Amino acid sequence: MSTTVAAYAAPSAKAPLERTTIERRAVGAQDILIDIKFAGICHSDIHQARDGWGEGIYPMVPGHEIAGVVTEVGSGVTKYQVGDRVGVGCFVDSCRECEYCLRGDEQYCTKGMTGTYNSLDKNGEPTYGGYSTHLVVDENYAVRIPEGIALDVAAPLLCAGITLFSPLKHWNAGPGKKVAILGLGGLGHMGVKIAAALGAEVTVLSQSLRKKDDSLRFGAAHHYATSDPATFDALAGSFDLIVSTLAVPLDMDAYLGLLKTDGAFVNVGAPEEPNSLNMFSLIGGRKTLAGSMIGGIAETQEMLDFCGEHGLGSDIELISADQINEAYERVLASDVRYRFVIDTATI
Repeated sequence: MSTTVAAYAAPSAKAPLERTTIERRAVGAQDILIDIKFAGICHSDIHQARDGWGEGIYPMVPGHEIAGVVTEVGSGVTKYQVGDRVGVGCFVDSCRECEYCLRGDEQYCTKGMTGTYNSLDKNGEPTYGGYSTHLVVDENYAVRIPEGIALDVAAPLLCAGITLFSPLKHWNAGPGKKVAILGLGGLGHMGVKIAAALGAEVTVLSQSLRKKDDSLRFGAAHHYATSDPATFDALAGSFDLIVSTLAVPLDMDAYLGLLKTDGAFVNVGAPEEPNSLNMFSLIGGRKTLAGSMIGGIAETQEMLDFCGEHGLGSDIELISADQINEAYERVLASDVRYRFVIDTATI
């Protein structure tokens, strides 16, 4: 039997979120029921709630940075038991059959992963995210949160953490590599922490020097202001890897000029407007322009274990559910250090 739970939802595009109730499916044989304790606010929640990317499904319950405790398990569940600390990230299902699912890259499922919210499940029913009190999910799409990480600072790792961990690992950030993180927000500050823990020499490229002290505290060796044209002269040809977390159009030619020969510029931000570039910016140094999107379930677990071993969590501002709309405006104004996290007990 399905269960009615409290949630915060956007009733329509660009409408303020409001308290409501939703139905969670009955716990099936492979399912676990999670008592959600905390849910992070990702910039993509705002994009989708306000229909910035189009095709929004309303009412929409955002939230794909979910941390909680298992309170019920299905008859066939083997991975978890009641009382386990678990997380759920950006997707809750995939085809499980394609080459990418079989190799652990479910986020690139050829048939399309099922998003934690603003998506349709295999029965054609809309999915609802973590701005709610409970979630039912297949055990294979949950991950275990190490005991060394508090649940509130762990929640943003389920998107912000894995979004940066995956490209940093894929492009071999580590000792001897010079890595730049473009943007010091919810994603970027985790990129600095993870890249530094991997052993890379980290530089933060931010619009101003306002957050320099934070950059150094997170493990960066350098911090430069991109609003200063001299930055692009001083750092020309400096980096093996640049990871951009920004969701705004960029002067791609200028940023590609900061790469060494064979360097890579990897975008994890998702601007609503297109970018443009001169192809000679790539050809001239055998450079790579790439993108990366979260990580698979196994890699997300690897990221959580890595963060547990290195004592990494997100820097957060804990809010009550009635502050969600205010938090959205503050995210758009870059007025958060560095991730809003909802205490779902207040829903």
